[in-house]
Amino acid sequence: MDTRVDVLIVGAGPAGSATACLLSQAGLDVLVADRATFPRDKPCAEYMSPSSVDMLDRLGVASRLEAGGANPISGTTVIAAGGASLTGLYAQTGLRPLRLMGLSVARILLDATLVDEARRRGATVLEGTRVMSVERQGSGVSGAVLRSPSGAVRKVRASVTVGADGLRSVVARAFGRRISGPLRRWAFVTHMSGIEQLHDRAELHLGTHGYVGLNPIGGGITNVSLVVPQRWATPAKRDLAAFFSHSLEQFPQVRDRIRWAKVVGEIRATGPFAIRSSRPVIDGGLLVGDAAEFFDPFTGDGIHAALRGAELASAAIVAAIGQDELVPAKALRSYLQARRRAFAGKWMVERMIGYGMLAPRLFDRAVGRIGSKPPMAHTMIGVTGHVVPPTAVLNPKYLARMII
Repeated sequence: MDTRVDVLIVGAGPAGSATACLLSQAGLDVLVADRATFPRDKPCAEYMSPSSVDMLDRLGVASRLEAGGANPISGTTVIAAGGASLTGLYAQTGLRPLRLMGLSVARILLDATLVDEARRRGATVLEGTRVMSVERQGSGVSGAVLRSPSGAVRKVRASVTVGADGLRSVVARAFGRRISGPLRRWAFVTHMSGIEQLHDRAELHLGTHGYVGLNPIGGGITNVSLVVPQRWATPAKRDLAAFFSHSLEQFPQVRDRIRWAKVVGEIRATGPFAIRSSRPVIDGGLLVGDAAEFFDPFTGDGIHAALRGAELASAAIVAAIGQDELVPAKALRSYLQARRRAFAGKWMVERMIGYGMLAPRLFDRAVGRIGSKPPMAHTMIGVTGHVVPPTAVLNPKYLARMII
């Protein structure tokens, strides 16, 4: 059976579902396919900046997430390997965004809520549906062959095919080469109960070989995310639970906090990070979210990049789609330009932090210097939460005060 739609979206996570919401609202015929069934869980820090919550407000789902138990987040505390620390609060940045609080919300709630909203707006969402192949037409893509849970096969042709299928994107591989950076880290994520004293802040604990994030997601549950270089993750293949427990023991302040805590969810792994697509846009297709690029979760940027990328992608598609069987790549290049404007500064901050962690003493000094000056700490956390523009830290004065 063949199907023709305006837009085929592969992946129904935040990037895919948000794109589907916006395109359906614009009157396009949208089909979304995901191999998962919802609600589903997924490894993620489950942290959303105030800017992310603003976007969820624009999608009309923020109030539903709050009613479902999402936990307000006022800022973040960072503790370096040598003991230096800083705490930044969004409300103390000196700016007044639409929201002064972020949200921590379980992906099992977030993803299902966005999928429901996409359906409510008119998108067709096929769950438990796998991509057997991406259809090519010349140098571009023209859709995909899908297999339903029952085994039925259908070919879907589309003017635009959107790859929103994450870090291991099938669609991205059909577009071209995937490029890996040198900072190849893996994350191991679970939920724990009984971790106290978190209140309304996330915490990041740095060690000599990675870091641990603690993020209260509501209901007495904390998201615990361990991130380590790929070479240190090898033992996880033999015994994931033992590796996770032993690794957390290497972070003294984390070890003391989780002594009586209980693991209440599966330990999930994802990685390696620092990967991007060589061709985010081709004839008939574009990539959004982690399928386009993902560097490192340290700054809690994944969901924001997914949602903002969805806004930029949908705007480009609505402007470009017309009578052509395939929308040409040149008509979608506004998406690439918009991505650079939206993300370039934050990408620089992410890399500054990511590479800075490779020099623990220098990084500890920088954290201590920032932490000793609360306005600097609020600014740094404000940048990571998209409350403050990246230029507030990417300037000689701020950078000099970090180390002098």
